[in-house]
Amino acid sequence: MLKRLLPLALATFAVGTDSYVIAGLLPAIATDLQVSTPAAGQLVTVFALVMALSAPVMGALTSGLDRRSALLVALSIFVVGNAATALGTSYEVVMIARVVTAVGAGMINSAASSTAGAIAPPERRGRALAFVLGGLTLATALGLPLGMLIGRTDWHITLWAVAGIGLAALLGIAIGLPKVTLPAATLGDRLRPLKQGRVLALLAVTSLVFLGAYTLYTYIGPALEDATDGSESLLTVILLTWGIGILVGNIIAGRLVDRYDPAQVLTGPLIVAAIALGLTSVATATLVSTLVWAAIWGAALGVVVVPQQHRLIALSPAAAPVLLGLNSSAIYLGIALGGGLGGLAQEWFAMVPAALGLPAAGVTILALLYHLTTTRHRAPAAPQPTPSTPEKAQA
Repeated sequence: MLKRLLPLALATFAVGTDSYVIAGLLPAIATDLQVSTPAAGQLVTVFALVMALSAPVMGALTSGLDRRSALLVALSIFVVGNAATALGTSYEVVMIARVVTAVGAGMINSAASSTAGAIAPPERRGRALAFVLGGLTLATALGLPLGMLIGRTDWHITLWAVAGIGLAALLGIAIGLPKVTLPAATLGDRLRPLKQGRVLALLAVTSLVFLGAYTLYTYIGPALEDATDGSESLLTVILLTWGIGILVGNIIAGRLVDRYDPAQVLTGPLIVAAIALGLTSVATATLVSTLVWAAIWGAALGVVVVPQQHRLIALSPAAAPVLLGLNSSAIYLGIALGGGLGGLAQEWFAMVPAALGLPAAGVTILALLYHLTTTRHRAPAAPQPTPSTPEKAQA
């Protein structure tokens, strides 16, 4: 099982590193491309928005393929897009390259997650999803700080490194993953679950959580200048701490959702995340307090995705690829809106980056309240672990 899941985790690691590292390199990118920091931040916004919107379309176009072939197509686009970004010397070229990269990246997370859910037995599905999703969280713990260290002299080098990771994942999947056939789904099939109230409620919570987080995180470098005194090395240490927190939260989440109601697992971390974001300005006054704050916020955010994925699969195991694809789109829609909200708050209200924790906390509280409301209304029909077996891998 591990040999099959490992290349899937490497693929999500590549996507996670690509998604997160731009935020850490934002000041250098803005300077090199001769644009403002909020304008450079829109590279994150556009990347995430294209991922969110293209994922269902590309998923439908490749639904007739087995999951290995679909992943190979997606990773090929991803690698080419990152290479083009690394070669970019103007804001316009880099933006177009990020759009291409996002088209490939949008297909990877859902295809990898649905494949993991298909090849794992029901009693280990939560841990399998957490392992593959661990690629994303490991990217925040290792990929992000390593990417920043690599890119200290030239941010283009970091994008070459990401392209290399994507290529390694492509080769690993081509060699080590068997064909996994799941039911094909048209674009209409993929969008049909949006008519279901329970699905929409789950996706709305996912989007709101990441909207809140990325309102601050997109501009995390400038936001932490008081704690780092502008030191890239200290910023790397803080983001490493944040990423380790996310990794720990992800691991804990995988075990908790195999034992407890995923809806209950989600409540506590949302409360912690809202408090951490609300205290950003105070908690980041010194380096030590910033490290504690980063670890706590990271651990809370790291719990979120696994119970959401588990709840969606429990609604309809046969439709897992479609539902997980929609959840991936919801994540990146939230990231896109968060980057946009953070940029607008700085430009329209002259808000300093460190103060972005307040609107971020407000959005997270909305996510918590909506989660509690919808969970209470659905309490009599809360999803239970399904006894049915998902589609199995075919050699």
